[in-house]
Amino acid sequence: MRTRWCCLLAALLFIPNLAGVAVAGDEAETARADSEFPPVKDESIARYTARRVSETIEIDGRLTERTWQKIEKSPRFVDLISGRETIHDTRAAVAWDDEFLYVGYWVEEPFVAATFVERDKPIYRDNDVELFIAGANAYYEFEINSFGTLYEGFFIWQKDYESTGYSKIPELDRSRPDVQSQRFNGVGLKTHPRGLRWAFLKWDFPEAKTAVHIDGTINDHSDRDRGWTVELAFPWRGMKELAMGDGRALPPNDGDVWRIDFSRFNQYREAEPAEDSGGWAWSAHGVWDSHVPECFPYVTFSSAVVGESAVTRQP
Repeated sequence: MRTRWCCLLAALLFIPNLAGVAVAGDEAETARADSEFPPVKDESIARYTARRVSETIEIDGRLTERTWQKIEKSPRFVDLISGRETIHDTRAAVAWDDEFLYVGYWVEEPFVAATFVERDKPIYRDNDVELFIAGANAYYEFEINSFGTLYEGFFIWQKDYESTGYSKIPELDRSRPDVQSQRFNGVGLKTHPRGLRWAFLKWDFPEAKTAVHIDGTINDHSDRDRGWTVELAFPWRGMKELAMGDGRALPPNDGDVWRIDFSRFNQYREAEPAEDSGGWAWSAHGVWDSHVPECFPYVTFSSAVVGESAVTRQP
């Protein structure tokens, strides 16, 4: 960790996704991105077609079903800021049916390690993978480490909080003393044109299914591991808060396009002269910040089944 970030890390101890602060990129990159919005050109943002599953998916972390064997995976993740190649291979894939959104991660990791075992502890200080799902006026953050420990948050743009009706939802009602919320202004990008967000850090995705499988020995550096895989299933019925403001169909209709982000954060960097920020993603953001929905990949939902050929509309 670079010395100049130590004080910042201490000051921001309770801000979401401190992985970004702990291993942040150069201040020059952040300043450059702050002067441009969005910090990456639209044509450089990844596009993906999510196809339907035709079998029962058991959420055990192993990704052994035919769906995962036949599915189109993402390209190898790149550095979050620069878009350059990373030292270890990471890929993700998305599928769906009428009940769930399914996400799989394949994580190459020669020394699998984790620390936190309690939900909503700062697992961004471990090596983790992350998922962000954007709505019109809010977005959901999900993190998981190789122990399978979860960290979640629900973020609402402040200027839309009342008008969209979020204040009337009990678990998102800031006037209630049992609801934990705080102001949030990004991690590296402090000049987002939509301004501040409310961060609800005790919001849990209802009935989500999650699992991790380790191909090796966790926290044992006497041998080399192959890595770990992550398997997730998010019920569409749990996304009604994300759908507020744009009335999106749940489940999606054929051809619907969502913005979903996929990333990996590490507490190590590749040795110089490599320029490794410690954050890797399916699609680079051009800035040290995962909380920029305008940089999320475009995911088009297709009624075609995984493994079958079909032409699907792209944005």
